[in-house]
Amino acid sequence: MTYLTVYTDDEQPETLLESDDAAEIAATLKEIDVVLRHWQVAGDLPEDAGQEEILAAYRAEVDRVIAEEGYTFVDVAQLHPDDSADWPERAAAARQKFLNEHTHDDDEVRYFVAGSGIFYLHVNGKVHAVLCEAGDLLSVPKNTTHWFDMGTRPDFTAIRFFHDDDGWIGDFTGDPISQRIPDFDTIAAARAARN
Repeated sequence: MTYLTVYTDDEQPETLLESDDAAEIAATLKEIDVVLRHWQVAGDLPEDAGQEEILAAYRAEVDRVIAEEGYTFVDVAQLHPDDSADWPERAAAARQKFLNEHTHDDDEVRYFVAGSGIFYLHVNGKVHAVLCEAGDLLSVPKNTTHWFDMGTRPDFTAIRFFHDDDGWIGDFTGDPISQRIPDFDTIAAARAARN
């Protein structure tokens, strides 16, 4: 289930909203032109499913989004803990790649097949931290200032949609705001404590 926390973007951010109410989250995100949808999770996928198997399981939903939005390139990004010696280094490097505030010249659309991650959307003096989980499809309009945190132990699978084959290209702002807002691990812990 999606979880939304909204903060001020001040030097000492204040929490303005914490919610797991789907209607409230959708309404709040709509105010900043962000769309959140939910799909039924395919329950018959093995944990080690590859890109082709995942896309086949969601073919009808993927085709619908492509038809509605004109995306030309779709792929699957996944990162899951393993027992390899280089796992901590790979996980830290993957996380760091997305932790700084940036924009894209294209929409950023992600459907979470499994696991979770937080999109931080910095709009109109506020930061909307959207914790997405399996079943959540988040559509962030192009040029929206944002960053993404997958936590210190990344564990997710997501379908990504692009308008061109270049895929993800970020234009980084240089603003250190991501260092002032609570990270994935902090928000996930706070949410767990509320439940």
